[in-house]
This record gives sequence, C-alpha cells and structure tokens, in this order.
Amino acid sequence: MNKYGIIALDMDGTLLMSNKKVHPDTIRDIEEASKKGIHVIYCSGRAPIEMKEYTGILSTMRYAICMSGALVYDIKEQKNIYSRPIAKELVKKIVEAAKNDDGMVHMLTESESIVRKDQITHMADFNMEIYQSMFLKIAKTVPDMAEEAEKHDAIPKVNIYFHSHKARQEAYENLKDLPLSFAFAEGTSLEMTASGVTKANGLLELASYLKIPIEQTLGIGDGDNDRSFLAIVGLSVAMGNAAEDIKAICKVITDDNDHNGTGKIIRKYCLEN
Repeated sequence: MNKYGIIALDMDGTLLMSNKKVHPDTIRDIEEASKKGIHVIYCSGRAPIEMKEYTGILSTMRYAICMSGALVYDIKEQKNIYSRPIAKELVKKIVEAAKNDDGMVHMLTESESIVRKDQITHMADFNMEIYQSMFLKIAKTVPDMAEEAEKHDAIPKVNIYFHSHKARQEAYENLKDLPLSFAFAEGTSLEMTASGVTKANGLLELASYLKIPIEQTLGIGDGDNDRSFLAIVGLSVAMGNAAEDIKAICKVITDDNDHNGTGKIIRKYCLEN
C-alpha cells in the first residue's frame, strides 16, 4: 500500500508551467500514480470552467478543490461534494471596494467566469496578461458588475485585479474586517472567499469523503493561497519557484514548474518507493 492516498496539486505555478501548459513528464507521472490507486487532485483557486482546458489532458484527475476551497467537485460525475459561497451583501461590498482603482472584478460561480466587458481586452493593465486568452475564451462579459451582483444570491469566489500593490492594499484595508477569507495573488490581485474557506478545509472535506487520513496526503504548492493546505498535509512540498516564505514552511523543496518539479516529487515519493 502506498504511503500517500492523495496528492494535492496547486495549478498555477505548480502543476502548470509558466506558459500555462502541463509538462509531458508531469502528465506521465500523474497517470502512473493514478494507476497505483492514488487520488491525484487539483487544489486550486480556479473554478471548474477554468480547468476545462486541462481535465481532458489529465483525465485520471477526478476530484478538484476549486476556488481556494469554496467548492469541492467531482469532475467525472460533474457534481458538488461541498460548497460554501459568499453571501450577496458581501459580494456587493467587494464590488464597491474595487471602485477606488477601477479594479477588474472577477466573479466565479460553479459554471461561469464573469467580468466587465470593457476590461477583458486590456488585462495587462491589471498584471494579468498571461490569462487574457483564457478569459476571452470562457468568460461571460457584462456591462456592470454591481448589477451582476444583484442577480446572484451568493458567489463562491470573487477576485479583484488591481493596477498596483498600493491600490490592492487600500482595498484590503477597507474589506479586511468583513467575514471573508483573503489571499494576495498574481502580483496585484486580491482573492476572496467566504469566511473559513481555505484550501486546507477543502482538502479536509475531500479526504473525509474519500476516507483517507489527512496524514496520508502529499501537497505541492508555490503561493500564499497554498499556505493553509501545505500546513496540514502529511508531506508538504514547495516548488523551486515558490515564494521564500512558502519554502520555509515546507518539508521538501522540488524543482521549478518549468522543469517537472511536480512530477519529480510524485516519482520520488509515490512511484519509486
């Protein structure tokens, strides 16, 4: 029996290379681990719609902790295992907080990625140019995000992409006392989920669902929103491209995301032993 029953992978900066593709060796290593009965899962800030480009390539990865833990999802059955969204009144306050910088508000639901129409074509202004092609393919565009917020009883995750670190910090100061979970990401982005939502709690929900002790999990990540789940897994691994404070809390450091750092850990701890 393998020591690890779950391998939890962050996506951007971990599973994905800098060009947002998956290294061929990583695909091979994930497939081999899956054949051994190990659940290799996504543990990402992305929503299901933002994963579709990869779920066909990585067909053995059945489960996903999405939107930083706000949703735990069975990709094969296309069903929710667990969800915890942000209430409408809080979503409206988030949208209001973005106005000081005309920040780009991004709402993620279980089936949609929603942004303002006039902002999607110049995402470089918000330090998000690497994602623009994905947004142009999948996003629903609307004229006004405040009006859009009124149409939803709750939203699992809301991001704001700012022009600068200063603008992000100012918005965070305005929002930080609300019952929300926050993560600083992607240079000048602020990610928000409901209070108590973390990748760690999402992983605990999935581990319980699969009846696998949390001690038998291996987690790999690189950024601030990975901190919570890296703190609870049986073996925590930081990518070579991870922030230094993330490396400091992990037991192992692997190669970077452009050189199969993820696959090398899977091979060493789950395939060779």
